This record gives sequence, C-alpha cells and structure tokens, in this order.
Amino acid sequence: MTQTTVYLKSKSHYEILDGLRGVASILVVIFHVFETYSGDRFHQIINHGYLAVDFFFLLSGFVVAYAYDDRWGKMTQWDFYKRRLIRLQPMVIVGTIIGALLFYFQAGASMPLVAATPVWKLLVAMVVGFTMIPLLPSMDIRGWQETHPLNGAAWSLLYEYIANILYAVLIRRFSKTMLTIFVILSACLLVNFLVWGPQGDVIGGWSIDKTQVNIGFTRLLYPFFAGVLLMRMRKLIHIKGAFAVCSLLIIVFLSVPRIGGVTHLWMNGIYESFVIIVIFPLIVAIGAGGSLISKSSIKVCRFLGAISYPLYITHYPLMYLHIAWVNNNKVPMAQGLLGGFGLIIIAIAIAWVSLRFYDEPLREWLKKRFLMKKVVSQNALK
Repeated sequence: MTQTTVYLKSKSHYEILDGLRGVASILVVIFHVFETYSGDRFHQIINHGYLAVDFFFLLSGFVVAYAYDDRWGKMTQWDFYKRRLIRLQPMVIVGTIIGALLFYFQAGASMPLVAATPVWKLLVAMVVGFTMIPLLPSMDIRGWQETHPLNGAAWSLLYEYIANILYAVLIRRFSKTMLTIFVILSACLLVNFLVWGPQGDVIGGWSIDKTQVNIGFTRLLYPFFAGVLLMRMRKLIHIKGAFAVCSLLIIVFLSVPRIGGVTHLWMNGIYESFVIIVIFPLIVAIGAGGSLISKSSIKVCRFLGAISYPLYITHYPLMYLHIAWVNNNKVPMAQGLLGGFGLIIIAIAIAWVSLRFYDEPLREWLKKRFLMKKVVSQNALK
C-alpha cells in the first residue's frame, strides 16, 4: 500500500487576457485619482473608467469557465470554493488591514463619521471585512454607506463570489442554449436599467439597499455569464498585435466623455450598453485568440496580470487618503494630481510587494494544506 499526493493543477493562462486585466486595473486607479476633482458623474475625467469593473466580471466568467467547466467530474463544489477562496481571499485581508491602518488619517468633511468612530467599531469593521460579509448601513464608519468601508473596491469582489456560487450551483449545468437565453435576458435587464433607468450609467453597487443591490446584480449577471458563454462558444478572433489593439480599445472606450448630459440620460445608457454587451466580449475574444511573440511582451503581460488583482483590491484605502488630503487642505488640481500619481506608484509597489512576499507564499501553503489530497493505492504484485 502506498500514499500518493493528488492535486488538480491550474491550467495555463491566456497571457494577453492577464495583461489586459492589468491595463484595466491601472486605469481604475487613475480614474479614482481623477475622480477627486470630478465633481459629479457628469464631469468625470476618464469618464467611463468605472466600466473596468464590468470588464473584470466578463473576464472572470471567461476564465472560470475555462478553468473549471471540464473538471467537475474531478472535484466537488467544496473543492471549487476552496480554490476560489485561496486565490482571492488573502489579498482581501491585506486591503482591509491597509484600510484600517490609514482610517483615522482620512477624517474630514468628506468622510464625516471617521473622527467619531471608536476603535472598537473600527476593529469590528476590519474583522468583518476579512470575511467579505457586507456591513449594513447601521455599521457605517465613514458616512458613505459602503458594504466594505475600509476597502471600498471590495464590493465588486463580493459580487464576484456570488457569481462563482451561482456558477457552481446552477449555471455550470446549463446547456449552451439555456445559457444563451440566460445571457440574453441578463442583457435585456442591463439595457432596461441603462436606457430607461434613472441614471443612464451603471455607477453603484457598493451599498446594501434596494437600489444599490439592483445595480450590483444588473452589473454582474450579463458580463460574468457572457464570459462563460464566450468560453463555451470558443469563437475567438485571431489578429496580429492583439495585446496592443485590445489595450487601446480599453483605454479609448473607458476614456470617452459622458454622452447626453443631464437631460438625455438614455444616450449614455446606450453607449454603456454597447460597450458592455458588444465591445467587452469583442476585446476578450481578440485577447484570447491572440498570441505573444516577443519575450518583452510576454514579460509585460505576466507582470501586469500578476499585479492586477493585488492592485485593484489594495489601492482604494490610498484613494480615501488622497480624497481627504485634497478636500481638507483645498489642494489645487495640479498639486493634487501630482500627489495622486505618486499614490499610483505607491499602490503598484504595495501590490507587487504583497504579491511577492505574502500572497504567493501563502497561497502555496494553503494549496498544500487544503487542496492536495492523499490517496491510497494498491501496488500490483509482481
């Protein structure tokens, strides 16, 4: 009798998609820096930068389907959940700790509850934040009614987890036809909200109330499961320079100014519907169908892919700090943006250090501890 260690290895990556995730993550951080001076949703700089979240959802659906669709005979639902938690949860803890450490430096008129928040309440918010359980408005410690007030960007990861559960419990069992119908209905829900809804954009999803939860699910359902469908259809597009082309498309479509203004909300709704429903799947199809030739391109995409998630999930506490600094000190735009771009460099450095010295070693240990199984085999008698 012998014992053998069995581990379901990760599949090879679509390196261009990894790189595109990094490009979108950096754009999100830049968008948040500019947002300090935007005033309102109608006067944003890099106006549609928030659509990067919807792009992430579509990418995630594609990657999850690629990684797991053909493996359900080799793993249980609990195996799937463990793999996803090990992949995503360690960096949640880092982002939450950074948010807690910087919290009291963010007090001011723009965040009215910070100064009055007792330490015990901050610690409760931190511990709850480690679990990804959303905080109710009654536990607000900032004044923004966020589900994750120490790390605002974590709201989208909460919906990512919900999508993973829906996939594991139900959607993975759908035939291609059933999934197509589900995706079409989700697209109709999205278009209805954007074109005939009250705001003409998908901004929102980070609070627990009827309106915000509706926005969160509307943003989640189409892109995530359109990504799953795109993977199953395997209708990829093969062109030269796919990474450069896709990066340019992301930058252009996320930077387009608000369309229609206050009086014609539906115009911007049509634009965002087009980008989410048509352009984002097109970008993923091109990225997945492309290939990298030069060693430098491979290195760039691998680096961008590696830091993309750590950057996204740890940068927002720095943005709180930037917003408080600008508003409390009436910092002019030129000086504020200079400080903001300094924070971008710091955010990228934090993401890389966290990845290299915390996330990767911890995930490797967790993989050995919880994912590798010992099986007993009977050696054949000679």
